Amino acid sequence: MFYPMYQIWLLLLGGFLLPGVQHVSGIEISTPSEVEAVNGTDVKLRCSFTSDQPVTPQSVTISWNFRPINSGTEESVFYYQDKPYHPSHGRFKGHAVWSGDIMRRDASITLHDVLPTFNGTFICQVRNRPDVHGNNGEIVLSVVNKVSLSEISILAIAVGGACGVILVILGVFVAVRVYRRRRMENGIELHSREHQVKDPTVW
Repeated sequence: MFYPMYQIWLLLLGGFLLPGVQHVSGIEISTPSEVEAVNGTDVKLRCSFTSDQPVTPQSVTISWNFRPINSGTEESVFYYQDKPYHPSHGRFKGHAVWSGDIMRRDASITLHDVLPTFNGTFICQVRNRPDVHGNNGEIVLSVVNKVSLSEISILAIAVGGACGVILVILGVFVAVRVYRRRRMENGIELHSREHQVKDPTVW
């Protein structure tokens, strides 16, 4: 009689305890791996997340940190907890602004007037209590003096240039044909008039 009761108590305790022990929530964060921006322009660092828990502005905390190219020391860029906290000092003061939407699972920020000193890795960390486990998003930002052309852009320019050259050649060919035809018609008409003047039998 004791053994079945023991099993029952074990199952009851397991039903209460196991969900809290075994169930581990996890936040999934998505960011582009690389972003390129022209020196002095604005760039949006996109970061989206999913959570197993209900999302509210009060439950979510967002941290953006920066790791320079040649340094392992991370620097705070931006913080959100119930409201955005813009940096009050450091290299990102006056540059990093909130551009996300918590209810849409958007934790993005925008950097205004990017500088070459912004070259490095930007880390997006999101926590949604009690959903506090998960990966971080990392974006490698490259600040350049001019936009580099992608392979698609180069191909589009090449195809567009070739089409333009073909159209120009075709236009010149048609213009020459029309010019020669009109000149030939004018020559035939002039010759016919001269023949009429010289022929005394023509009244």
